[in-house]
Amino acid sequence: MEKEFVVGIGELLWDMLPGGRRLGGAPANFAYHVSQFGLESVLVSAVGRDEAGEAAVRELVETMSAYPLPGCTGLTDSGVSKGQRLGPGFNILIGMTDFPTGTVGVELDADGVPRYDIRMQAAWDNIPWTSALRQLASRTRAVCFGILARRSPVSCRTVSRFVDAVPAGEGQWRILDINLRQHFYTRDVVMDALRQCNILKINEEELTVLSGMLSLTGVDSTELCRRLMHQFDLKILILTCGVQGSYVFASGGEDVSFLDTPKVKVADTVGAGDSFTAAFASALIRGLSIQEAHRLAVNVSAYVCSCEGAMPVLPEGLRAVRH
Repeated sequence: MEKEFVVGIGELLWDMLPGGRRLGGAPANFAYHVSQFGLESVLVSAVGRDEAGEAAVRELVETMSAYPLPGCTGLTDSGVSKGQRLGPGFNILIGMTDFPTGTVGVELDADGVPRYDIRMQAAWDNIPWTSALRQLASRTRAVCFGILARRSPVSCRTVSRFVDAVPAGEGQWRILDINLRQHFYTRDVVMDALRQCNILKINEEELTVLSGMLSLTGVDSTELCRRLMHQFDLKILILTCGVQGSYVFASGGEDVSFLDTPKVKVADTVGAGDSFTAAFASALIRGLSIQEAHRLAVNVSAYVCSCEGAMPVLPEGLRAVRH
C-alpha cells in the first residue's frame, strides 16, 4: 500500500522577530508539527533564488538528515526543486522562483501576541502547479490551506487545484485554517475556499468578519458556527477564542466540545494556532475521537505558547498519539 501524506500548502517565510529571524509560515508550521506525531507530512511552497531562500531550505534540511521524498524523487519540472525528506515524516517540495523569499515583520505586545506586517510580491505568491503536485495530491490524506496564499492569482490557482485533486471520501480531510490577515482577502476568495473545505478553523475576530460577509447578524457565536456548518456542508468547525478557550462543533450531533485554554507562561503565541491544527488533524487520522483530538490540540498549542518561535520540539508525552 502506498504511503499517504498530510500536506501544508502555501506560505514559507521568515518571521522577522525582535530577537532575529525565524522560519515560519502557517503551512510550514503545520507540516512540521504533523511530522512530530509520526505521520508523513509535506510542506509545499516556494522560495526565491536569494540568500533568504537558500537559508530557508538549508535550515529545513539541516534540521534533520535529508532523504528523497517517496514518490516525488528528482522531479524538477516548472522550476520545482527535488523533493527532500527531512527526517521521520517531514518532507518538502519547494518551488524556486525569481521573486524574493517571503518575510514578515513581527512585533510582539506585552502578552507575546504578534502583529504582522506581511510583505508583498513574495516567492510563495508564485507557487507553480506541476506534475509533482498532481502526483502528491493523489496520495494526500489531509491538506491544510489558508486564505493568505490566495492573495495572488498564481498561488491561488495552485492551491485550489491541489485541494480539488485530493481524493474525497470518509476520513479525507480538507482543512481551511482561514487566517485572515491585513487586507489580503476578498469575499469571493473566502467563499471559494469555504466551498472546498470540510474542516474550518476560525477565531472570534475572523468569525465576526465572516458573519458580515454572509450578512449573518444578530445571532450568537454558537448559532453562527452552526449556520456556517450547514451552509458549507462542513464536517467539523473549530472556533478558538484565545485565553477564553476553544470550541469544536461536529456534524450529526448537537454536542459541542469546549475546553478552557491552559494557563502557561507565554513566551510568544507565534505558530500556536498552527500547532493546534496539526495536533487536531493528526489525532483524527490516528483514530482518536473529536474530544480526544481537541484535548491534544489544546495542550500542544499551550506548550508552543510557552516556547520561543513556532517550531519547538514537542515533549514525548504530547507526541505519543495512540488510539
